Amino acid sequence: MRRIAWTLLLIFAFTIPWEYSLDLGAPFGNIARIAGLLLLIAAVPAILQAGRFRRPGPLQWLTLTFYLWLCCPLFWTAAPDVTPIKLRGYFQEMMIVWLIWEFGEGARDVRNVMRVWLAGSWVLAILTIVNFAAFDPSSGDQIRFAAFGQDPNDVARFLDLGFPIAALLLDGKERWAGKLLAAGYLPLGFVCVLLTASRGGFLAAVVALAGSAVLLIRRFPKGLLWGALALPVAAASIWLLVPSETLERIASIGGQLQNGDFNQRVNIWSAGWNAFLNAPILGHGAGSFVAAARLAPIDTAHNTVLSILVEGGLVALVIAAGIVVVSVQSIFAIGGTLRICLATLMAVWLTSSLVGTVGESRSTWLLLALIALGYRLMKDQPEDVEQQFPSPSSAAELCMDVRLP
Repeated sequence: MRRIAWTLLLIFAFTIPWEYSLDLGAPFGNIARIAGLLLLIAAVPAILQAGRFRRPGPLQWLTLTFYLWLCCPLFWTAAPDVTPIKLRGYFQEMMIVWLIWEFGEGARDVRNVMRVWLAGSWVLAILTIVNFAAFDPSSGDQIRFAAFGQDPNDVARFLDLGFPIAALLLDGKERWAGKLLAAGYLPLGFVCVLLTASRGGFLAAVVALAGSAVLLIRRFPKGLLWGALALPVAAASIWLLVPSETLERIASIGGQLQNGDFNQRVNIWSAGWNAFLNAPILGHGAGSFVAAARLAPIDTAHNTVLSILVEGGLVALVIAAGIVVVSVQSIFAIGGTLRICLATLMAVWLTSSLVGTVGESRSTWLLLALIALGYRLMKDQPEDVEQQFPSPSSAAELCMDVRLP
């Protein structure tokens, strides 16, 4: 039964990057929600059959505390129709922190989750390319392209998280198909980030690619020269493939930083701050940002910290900060290439949180779950972690042993 639950967990992780591109409507919801419900249905009997469950770690307790606190404003919420729905969604998103902790047995499981996460990112990238390929220039002035059903900013953020994972998996432990999947994602994912014309997504991509470069240079120092030689070809390809209007929007980052309103985000942040001042300790309730700030229904906070402050108050922010602090401490306790990958993923997440509401994303809690599992395994099974995520010298030895079939 645990094997079935773990298989469903991998399927769930695979669907997260592209979940909104396949929505079956009420009462089923998107593909990740369906996969998550099936996972939960299998997980509960598996734990009951074993007659035990793994003792929660600090991150699991903090996540539970954060969720329970978000449930408290249900009694005074400013959005009584929205809050129960948001709480149900939060449960479906946060449960992955417990499930990966419970069913993850070894470093190979961490690697398998990263494999399916990267495969899901490939699906998202392909769907973005399909949207771009289907565009008819004569039909309008579209300059932003994203997978069907998804917001371009969200697509860019999801794609950014795939870069460090792809770089990590290029360590000599993968078969040829896995190597091609990882190596091919780096250029494809970057082109797709550009196609979204997301300025915040582009900045997060720079952070992600910088961390990826650290991983790759440590393993393949000679590849730095080949990468430098390939830059002119890559730049020419991007210039030919990506519409000039799309690139111009990304190039406006400097102007926005100097004297822009960040695409009207400043007005949203001002309204959100005023809403926070009206209920600074307890907050207005989950999903109440728009109602509390008196914004249009289509608006979002565009900032994770402000969203938490408005919806859960200072109490929620303190708990959320505790989650981040514990996660960062856990990353530093993990050694080798896995630490570099997880640190890069956390840096990408923090960058994205400045201009996006990423606390409501399943990818956020999937990342935190992997950090917690990696920390536990580093304490209990350090040799296994080193075997699955070898140091650069070990990876080089493994690559020398690989032979074509």
